[in-house]
Amino acid sequence: MLDSSWERRIRSGALSPDISIDLHGHSLSAAHARLNQAIGAAVAQDARIMLVVTGKPPKSAGNAGGTRRGAIRAEIGHWLETGPHADRIASVRIAHPRHGGDGALYLILRRRK
Repeated sequence: MLDSSWERRIRSGALSPDISIDLHGHSLSAAHARLNQAIGAAVAQDARIMLVVTGKPPKSAGNAGGTRRGAIRAEIGHWLETGPHADRIASVRIAHPRHGGDGALYLILRRRK
């Protein structure tokens, strides 16, 4: 659980990611591999905030309600929960619009013990 100062920083967009990765445009397998590599690098660097750009789902007539998610975005929660660094992720939040809004996520990583 994040404290209120984290919540304020997330809502205001005052976060400055230590590392970022752009996954949109990659196949699911390539995106999954890149995500695991990037989280591993972030953990090795003791980074605290990682920005993961997943991309927004394509706009189409069938997406009028805005409920359809892109393939990477649909899988990323599972990847994060079951990945080799799951225990290092303190929180996952939708990014502020200046960092990509609902097409991106903040991963708040735990500090080393």
